[in-house]
Amino acid sequence: MRYRPSESGDRIFLRGIRFSCIIGVPDRERRRRQPVSVDLDLEADVAEAAVADDVRRTVDYGALARRVAAVGRASSCYLIEALAERICAECLQFPGVRRVTATVCKLRRRKTYRRAGVTIQRAGRS
Repeated sequence: MRYRPSESGDRIFLRGIRFSCIIGVPDRERRRRQPVSVDLDLEADVAEAAVADDVRRTVDYGALARRVAAVGRASSCYLIEALAERICAECLQFPGVRRVTATVCKLRRRKTYRRAGVTIQRAGRS
């Protein structure tokens, strides 16, 4: 059975990818690594993979999560927005990923707030 690419926007999601990195503007934030959490929503056509039950026809989300964590650990951004941009760019390099929404949060122990973050969406070139 053959399917045309889905216009409905099949989604693969990953929640809670965690790593530590240098992130922040003030010197006190840049002195040591801080915990970060990433949630991803990937738009990719999964119809053929579902029918064939074949991992080679879908996004290898385990490999993608490892790559996102590696990019994050290697980064030294001032802004969460910059880290989110790098993560989206990496996700769009994976075959089959047409669009990605990334939520990146710095995990805090402050009493006034527990997380600070940003959500961005980027699309690959058609």
